Amino acid sequence: MTESVLGNAAWASLTGPHAHFAERKGQVLRYPVDVAPFLAVPDEPDEHVWRDIADLAGPGAVVPLPAQAGPPPPGWEVLRAAAGVQLVDDRVAAAPDPEAVRLTAADVPEMLDLVARTKPGPFRPRTVALGTYLGIRRDGALVAMAGERLHPPGWTEISAVCTDPAFRGRGLAARLVHAVAAGIRDRGETPFLHAAATNTNAIRLYETLGFRLRRRTVLGRARVPADDRLGTHAR
Repeated sequence: MTESVLGNAAWASLTGPHAHFAERKGQVLRYPVDVAPFLAVPDEPDEHVWRDIADLAGPGAVVPLPAQAGPPPPGWEVLRAAAGVQLVDDRVAAAPDPEAVRLTAADVPEMLDLVARTKPGPFRPRTVALGTYLGIRRDGALVAMAGERLHPPGWTEISAVCTDPAFRGRGLAARLVHAVAAGIRDRGETPFLHAAATNTNAIRLYETLGFRLRRRTVLGRARVPADDRLGTHAR
């Protein structure tokens, strides 16, 4: 598959391999809120897109800002707009790791605890259902993990890459990225990932591992008006 599907990766996922997760209102799709905090719109939505987003999310809900929808109408509160980057596999030395173990729903409490302490990005109680998650344990405790999130046709996003602070500097994150990438490659797909533009250490690691910058993005969030009449009918 060409890289073009990565320009609207959430939409390509929810209309493709992750269609079974999709919740829909009009032209808007989203993951269940306990799976992932992402919603998506088509590349060229019509003038009712913000009404559809509001109806799907509900008054007062916080939603991501899909670039394809344009700026929100009056009455919406923009809470965050931060720079991000999207990187794709260029020469990643993907390889299984003998110490990496498959994580399941039984491991979610530990996964949520590790995410809370390391803040790699959104991770919800059922995010583990999106794909393969691998972890490394020390004395039985989960100290590092990485897994799969968005799944456009032909591509899989590597996400939730994190290491307990007490175990950083030992290459665990790199090993898990290689291991997750190996599983993606085994399916005939290509890994990609996202990072905050300010997370220069992570970006440097990913580039060292063989990822290349594909594009820069804006990561935004907004609040649906509590009064449902405020501007949700317009783009």
